[in-house]
Amino acid sequence: MNKVRIFPLISLAIALSAAPAAMAQVAKVNGVTIPQARADALLREITAQGRTDTPELRDAIKNRLIESEVIAQEAARLGLAKKPEVAAQLELARQQVLIGAYFTDVSRRNPVSEDALKNAYERFKDSPGAKEYKARHILVASEAEAKEIITQINGGADFAKLATEKSRDQGSKAQGGELQWAAPNTYVRPFAEALARLKKGGMTEAPVQTQFGWHVIRLDDQRPLGYDAIKPQLQQVVQRENAQKAVSDLRAKAKVE
Repeated sequence: MNKVRIFPLISLAIALSAAPAAMAQVAKVNGVTIPQARADALLREITAQGRTDTPELRDAIKNRLIESEVIAQEAARLGLAKKPEVAAQLELARQQVLIGAYFTDVSRRNPVSEDALKNAYERFKDSPGAKEYKARHILVASEAEAKEIITQINGGADFAKLATEKSRDQGSKAQGGELQWAAPNTYVRPFAEALARLKKGGMTEAPVQTQFGWHVIRLDDQRPLGYDAIKPQLQQVVQRENAQKAVSDLRAKAKVE
């Protein structure tokens, strides 16, 4: 059976160890109860990352919590928690758990309304990440060949004709290098960044390298993505703004010496 990677979450388990024990328990280690709430917290963290909740996963969590408790008890017996650097790390772990809980509570107390989402859409619809692009490209094997193609196009050669003749992209060459309408994040990063910098009708002045080869890119058209298409991202934007405002309010009230 594949082992479950839970070590990055041990700090969470340690931070939660100071919480009162729940009625339900995972196990007892040398008389110390491991509360079920600790296992539930780890399970939520892991499944949020895409893992499926299975009996095998729960067993792995139980075994790792037992191991963690054994190690933590031995570390405490050796007095390691009294070392300044260890105490500082424990306090940081505790703070991170509290900070996460605080932001979750802020989101709960400030549900995002449809009006807030629509206002955010109006603010961000013209940003590069909220647009989709209609582009053409010519993919070749070398930078030198791509530079020669750019020279030919600047000299009057037809982009679509050269794409049909020279492009290595079998999916678009028959259409003169034409790509479907797409958001930047559907392309590999160098391609997306180059595309977002272009104005309508513009072509890259220099070849763009990706893992597929060297590209000559032309932007034929662009338009804002529809509201529904970016609604999940808008939800995150508004929640982040609410959290930032809450933090700013706390800072304004805090007495910092």
